[in-house]
Amino acid sequence: MKAVGFRKPLPITDPSSLLDLDLPDPVATGRDLLVEVKAISVNPMDTKMRAGMMPGNGDPTVLGWDAAGIVKATGPAATQFKVGDAVWYSGTNQRPGTNSALHLVDERLVGRKPASLDFSQAAAMPLTTITAWELLFDRMGVIRGKQATGDTLLIVGAAGGVGSILTQLASRLTGMTVIGTASRKETTDWVRSLGAHHVIDHTQPLSAELKRIGVTQVSHVAGMTQSDAHFKEIVEVLAPQGHFGLIDALPTANINMLKVKSISLHWEMMFTRSQFNTPDMLAQNRLLTEVAHLIDAGVIRSTFGENFGRVNADNLKRAHALLESGKARGKIVLEGF
Repeated sequence: MKAVGFRKPLPITDPSSLLDLDLPDPVATGRDLLVEVKAISVNPMDTKMRAGMMPGNGDPTVLGWDAAGIVKATGPAATQFKVGDAVWYSGTNQRPGTNSALHLVDERLVGRKPASLDFSQAAAMPLTTITAWELLFDRMGVIRGKQATGDTLLIVGAAGGVGSILTQLASRLTGMTVIGTASRKETTDWVRSLGAHHVIDHTQPLSAELKRIGVTQVSHVAGMTQSDAHFKEIVEVLAPQGHFGLIDALPTANINMLKVKSISLHWEMMFTRSQFNTPDMLAQNRLLTEVAHLIDAGVIRSTFGENFGRVNADNLKRAHALLESGKARGKIVLEGF
């Protein structure tokens, strides 16, 4: 099968940073699905792993998590899908990635593709959707329903991939007041279009920006980026017994500052269930299936940005380079082999 991978970490400008490969076809066992990959998207994690991860035993490493495709075969213990089903998913960090024509994935991590989206539009969403859903509902414990709760969610970095989904989920599925942060007119307009009630500038102190819109404190903060740099301001604006959820790191923050307000800290990593084979792995299947219904009903929209053409080393190098430049808007998708 055709695939794209790397043999050693290199800058994306190096001709060997990503390579076209010809690998053996994988075989479905257990609860696996063998998926014929129709489209993939590229995430910042791809670029970080390509630049810093040493493949094992000299064998090439195939990156990629997001995929949409068709089930080509099922393992003997698989019961959720049948051959020919259109699916979407974000796989595990424990197995070869989706930058391949055929891909093995545990059926418990897979959902039925939204009928209203084509494969490229669907491939843009799984990783960010799973991350946003788990952070909001599983980690921070926000209750679904449009009833007024008096809670306010501040999303730091609301225009990014996860932030764009989180803004939609919170504003359309809960009764929270949603405040997003952005720093440019186009990203501010984007966050408003996703349903945020207010947008503030994260290049300014968060507490001052919130006061500018008449808000003194919030019950929940979701940190999408630069949580470490914003940490003191986040502690200041959170109400006593509030909730701080994040997807990045806190390498220098003094988390003891959370104690006086009894603030709960929630980290989200969408690979946790698959990496540790948790008893609730099927939750990812269920949430992807539910989000597919929400998309088909017009409640949630795709964050598809640009299609870079077929899945090959040259096109993936272009995608990695654009992501590393920090100038990408929406998710970069590649389609077909």
